[in-house]
Amino acid sequence: MRIQLDRFPNGVNKAVTLSFDDGRDHDRKLVSLLNDYGLKGTFHLNSGNLGKAGYIDKTEVATLFQGHEVSVHTVDHPFLEQTPPDQVLEQVVADRKALEELVSYPVKGMSYPFGTYSDQVVNILRSIGIEYARTVNSHGGFHKPDDWLRWHPTCHHKQMVEYAEQWIDMQQRYSRMSLFYVWGHSYEFDNDNNWDLVERFGEMIGGKDDIWYATNAEIYAYCKAVEGLRYSADSHLIHNPSAQSVWVSVDGDPIEVRSGEIVRL
Repeated sequence: MRIQLDRFPNGVNKAVTLSFDDGRDHDRKLVSLLNDYGLKGTFHLNSGNLGKAGYIDKTEVATLFQGHEVSVHTVDHPFLEQTPPDQVLEQVVADRKALEELVSYPVKGMSYPFGTYSDQVVNILRSIGIEYARTVNSHGGFHKPDDWLRWHPTCHHKQMVEYAEQWIDMQQRYSRMSLFYVWGHSYEFDNDNNWDLVERFGEMIGGKDDIWYATNAEIYAYCKAVEGLRYSADSHLIHNPSAQSVWVSVDGDPIEVRSGEIVRL
């Protein structure tokens, strides 16, 4: 009997997530386009900039990003590796508290301002309960991170259409758990006059039954639930102690293991 941890929710083996920084007013148009194609994004906000010229207002955060995720980007967008440790902690915790007050759910992820960080910064984040942190170090691959606090994306949004073509071709030839992660900034679409990239990407990737569209936090939580599965010594029993259903494949077939359930194979 061959058990493979290669399935996302509903037994699919492909997932897409998008991630955008800074909370600029162009997020309004971007969210509308993502919604049109059923795509999900994580939006990393600097609470200290909300309400300033060119940024969204705090009063619209909860409504605008409904169905998506709001995440930490620090209060003031400093270079964290050049910031004293106590101020790193304050920048992250204060941003998190401010955002949680707006959206009324725990905010446990972030992206690094300017994409910069250090081992010390990572250790601080781990000590204060941040679960994941996205970098800007695109690797061009379609795999889960080895370290969730150094979560490298697939590509910047400028390359998302060409990587979508590559991803689709790869999935036609191989069957494995595959994560496509796009990052960027909404204002860049306006600066580069290329909003059509979102539409082309949505037409290629959106509305598919065999793709899971998820936020960063949803992907993190699901993968942790999969990691938490318990097995009998003979591999004929799987116990899911988590609060959510997870999927695995057994001899190539998808199997759901519901929350709290023990499945006999």
